Amino acid sequence: MTEFIHLPGIGNSGNTHWQSLWENANPAIRRFAPTSWDQPDLSDWIEALEQAVRRAKTPPVLVAHSLSCLLVAHWHQRTPLPIKGAFLAAVPDPLSPSFPADAAGFADVPQAQFGFRSLIVASTSDPYGSLPYAETRAKQWGSELKIIGAAGHINGQSDLGDWPEGLALLMDFVSRA
Repeated sequence: MTEFIHLPGIGNSGNTHWQSLWENANPAIRRFAPTSWDQPDLSDWIEALEQAVRRAKTPPVLVAHSLSCLLVAHWHQRTPLPIKGAFLAAVPDPLSPSFPADAAGFADVPQAQFGFRSLIVASTSDPYGSLPYAETRAKQWGSELKIIGAAGHINGQSDLGDWPEGLALLMDFVSRA
């Protein structure tokens, strides 16, 4: 059975975010737990992810949103731990004017290709990351890219509900990993 670890972005994922709704529907999904969701510290978030992956019985699939997509790239550079793959929704651009100042420690994003399968899911109307930025990251990281149209930041404010299309993308990705 595939293990999933959810990696919300800055501020955590609220009650209407698809990550929270997926977790409510499947209590086996775990969420990593950094010290602070609102004042993200890269070292702390890397350690929290490292601990979450260590606790997995089998190589897990990371399901990252926003800032945690950048976390996965940083973590990948520092760990020998295996994962089955990474599902990366709404990769933010640190050079975007809307990128949170509190997340500046994540801004020097590694460009190295991942040593695991990955899928970037991008919106054409994401205020935190443009489609060209997502395309660049997909090429650098060796990720598949799925463009889902105008879905904002693919979060609770995007009115996706439990985002069945996203869950279908995730399950398809896992079946091919």
